[in-house]
Amino acid sequence: MDPEMLRKKLPAEADLEQALAVITRTQKENGEIPWFEGGKTDPWDHVEAAMGLAIGGFTRHARLAYKWLADRQLSDGSWYAAYMDGEPLDTTRDTNVSTYIAVGVYHYYLVTGDDAFLSQMWNTVSRAIDFALSLQAGTGEIYWAKSPELAVDPMALLTGSSSIFMSIKCGLAIAARLGIKRDDWKISALKLQKAIGSGYHLFNIAKSHYSMDWFYPVLCGAFTMEAARKRLDQYWKKFVVEGMGVLCVSNRPWITIAETCELVLALAAAGNHKIAEIVFNWMHERRFEDGSYWCGFTYPDMVIWPEEKITWTNGVLLMAADALYNLSPAGGRLFDHKFWHESGVLE
Repeated sequence: MDPEMLRKKLPAEADLEQALAVITRTQKENGEIPWFEGGKTDPWDHVEAAMGLAIGGFTRHARLAYKWLADRQLSDGSWYAAYMDGEPLDTTRDTNVSTYIAVGVYHYYLVTGDDAFLSQMWNTVSRAIDFALSLQAGTGEIYWAKSPELAVDPMALLTGSSSIFMSIKCGLAIAARLGIKRDDWKISALKLQKAIGSGYHLFNIAKSHYSMDWFYPVLCGAFTMEAARKRLDQYWKKFVVEGMGVLCVSNRPWITIAETCELVLALAAAGNHKIAEIVFNWMHERRFEDGSYWCGFTYPDMVIWPEEKITWTNGVLLMAADALYNLSPAGGRLFDHKFWHESGVLE
């Protein structure tokens, strides 16, 4: 990442070089990006960190991260939920965890314009999305996983299904770029969007006190325009601590940098850049001495927890900065509702 470019585009208090450095120094030579040094790796957060690498100009490192995933894809198109040093740690096959690679691959394309990379990754992406859609209910929601014994768990999560909706959109955009028709994906995506928009009874309501259930339907673009604005307004006071950030869970005093930055992405996606920038600026005091960002902290006692320097937390912070300040060609496009409307992938 060019420091001079950062100084020109970012507010003075937003120093992102160390956020990027956490990811680069934690990534292993084979491309794997654990949560932290000595920690586990899960495919969703691995992709989130890889997107941070691409934003920072470390495109070779990002490609290596995607190759690490492609080399470990299972025969049904999924991945295990977690690994430790490349070995399976949790053999659950999670639909959301498995499809997020589509978002990462399309993001890499938006950053680089590399059509050859899309072609190289197409089979991996298409198999991942097909896996998730094999667990789609007739009413549109996506069941969350297959157990280690390969039994389908017939429970759907609103956050997970919303993320999968974003993944399918990215898969459709990749297919369109490659001249491949996947009308079946489009039909499934529209059914999923309808479920997210009007079928809350279809999802596990026990998760409704998680902030991601609040803003992910906006972040993924299932809710747009006035519906998006109303949803963000409706639960703002439930989850947002003014001047501090976003609670992970409404009834717990734990504010997380990742959820706060994802809210920034959702606000920017819906066109509310002014509020998004205000929320983003709350984060810059939440850093370790080396300049990298905390994972979270309790409020009001301000205890940092956990104490590890988390790769994906710093990855999503880079994504939020990119959405606001266009640090890369993907910044104003990846989640932007207007961009997706104009793309026509669901029309």
